[in-house]
Amino acid sequence: MTEDPFADPDFAARYVDGPKRFVPGHQDMLRMSSQLLAEDAPDEANILVVGAGGGIELQHFAQAQPGWRFTGVDPSSEMLAVARQTLGELCDCCDLVEGTIDAAPPGPFDGATCLLTLHMIPDDGAKLATLQAIRSRLRPGAPFVVVDHCLDRSDPQFAHKLDRYARFALDSGAPPDDVARACEGIRQFVPMISREREGQLLAEAGFRDIEIFYAGLLWTGWSARA
Repeated sequence: MTEDPFADPDFAARYVDGPKRFVPGHQDMLRMSSQLLAEDAPDEANILVVGAGGGIELQHFAQAQPGWRFTGVDPSSEMLAVARQTLGELCDCCDLVEGTIDAAPPGPFDGATCLLTLHMIPDDGAKLATLQAIRSRLRPGAPFVVVDHCLDRSDPQFAHKLDRYARFALDSGAPPDDVARACEGIRQFVPMISREREGQLLAEAGFRDIEIFYAGLLWTGWSARA
């Protein structure tokens, strides 16, 4: 097993079908994310999308808010290639940047998202630094939406919750090999943290009005403001 499946062209090509199979209520989560951004973002907002590879959320946001412009950053060239295919003509309103958050323009942006991505960054200072770098690129009061794997490996129910997550993905039509790889990654490599720790990091990074707006099995969604 590779620790970075997003560098695998075959995996990247299949990714567009992944979130709807691994993330309960994925489309509704995207709708809520768009709604939360729109509460505080202007009609012609500039939105930063961290972890934009695949282009799924960019496509959803661009269709929901035709007046918005987007900057999407992702470290995987393979995933950004999939994003360009997903977006098609919508690429005209999107600037795609290969790299981590440090490669993103300084802003200020009118809002930001980090969906299904932050759990890949270890809590050794890098996760906090990523959140701080997002915060520094937002205008004061700008909305931020993050959806992340949140589960402490010391949770006595860890194995049971992971099995439940796997069964949901299989029942949703995910290929068994992808499910096995995802679960092995969670057991061995993915540096997940608890919900409590995530809330603490958001506050330390300078966000306020922090609240949970979504929860689905291992996934937790937060909204906050810069």
